[in-house]
Amino acid sequence: IAVTPKAPDNSAAEAKRETTIWEAFNTNVASTPVKVNRYIWQASLEVLDFMPIERIDPFSGIIVMGYGTPPDGRTAYRATVHVSEPALDARALRIALATRSGPTTAETMRALEDAVLSRARQIRRDDGLL
Repeated sequence: IAVTPKAPDNSAAEAKRETTIWEAFNTNVASTPVKVNRYIWQASLEVLDFMPIERIDPFSGIIVMGYGTPPDGRTAYRATVHVSEPALDARALRIALATRSGPTTAETMRALEDAVLSRARQIRRDDGLL
């Protein structure tokens, strides 16, 4: 009786190799999708619609807006919005706001974040998912 050697099962070895600390550093970040909250994303675009969009990347959750003056305002602002996670939560949203003379106050940025989050909740309520 001839016995042919069985090919080695590499699935266990592959699984073990992928769980090493070194594999964590070698992962392809570009292939890892970032999930952003669609309500915060849409609300950001609506609240900041007076600013032109310079760059937008839904995969990283970044919106870069150029200088624009709000209705009935005199100061031009620019903003960078970062939506970092899928939860409709204040931790998921960060906005950096600046004027031509430099960054705005923390209170102004917080008020803008509150406006975006309020609008996001309205959009979600209108979808009937609240």
